[in-house]
Amino acid sequence: MPLSAVLFDVDGTLADTERDGHRLAFNSAFKELGLNWNWDIELYGKLLQITGGKERIRYYIDHYSPEISKNTNLTDWVAELHKTKTKYFLQLLSEGKIPLRPGVARLIQELRNNAIKIAIATTTTPENVYALLKSTLGEDSPSWFDVIGAGDIVPHKKPAPDIYHWVLDRLDLTPAECIAIEDSENGLRASLTANITTIVTTSEYTHSHDFKGAAVVLTDLGEPNKPATILANSFFPEPKSASIDISFLETVMNNQCK
Repeated sequence: MPLSAVLFDVDGTLADTERDGHRLAFNSAFKELGLNWNWDIELYGKLLQITGGKERIRYYIDHYSPEISKNTNLTDWVAELHKTKTKYFLQLLSEGKIPLRPGVARLIQELRNNAIKIAIATTTTPENVYALLKSTLGEDSPSWFDVIGAGDIVPHKKPAPDIYHWVLDRLDLTPAECIAIEDSENGLRASLTANITTIVTTSEYTHSHDFKGAAVVLTDLGEPNKPATILANSFFPEPKSASIDISFLETVMNNQCK
């Protein structure tokens, strides 16, 4: 079956947004709102087990600062904090401090040139997605994507498959016609539950995750002059490195369907 669409996660997949992006933005928001909180690199890695920024804040309150919930309309308070954090994250993007990961721009362009649909399936906010795309790929780049599924448009975030079901429905495609690209265990569980063949590109915070079920696990998408290292795969012993292109994706998909 030919490849009809590639569905991209965003944070950690399109760009390494977490450690020096979202984490710094959260800390700036805490400071602005007078909170004596600091999410260092190690703590933030633990918090990333919780999918979604607002959900992450709630988890932190429950486990580290429960007094906040006693005198606060928590839903509104969390929303305001997250809005402030988004402001700082967008500022980092506008300053060009968060580049795309290796191979991302090249693969997106190749997919466009070959009329293969591209989509976003993420839990991050639409504002973050559009700002990242515009700052790295150009002002009109959001229009390149056939579907952008982001934020709170579905009731349950990853590892639930809701966002993938939502995107597939709007693409009018079956899971068998698509490949997902993820970077985390929660993302992989979401795409696999939606029955989508999935490639994983590990990131700084996810290299130790359990990626059982992924078709291929790589360091990144690679470039022709600097291929990615294949860390694990489910069907072929060679090669040990690759620059991910349409031919590679179709080989993966067809082998998964056997």
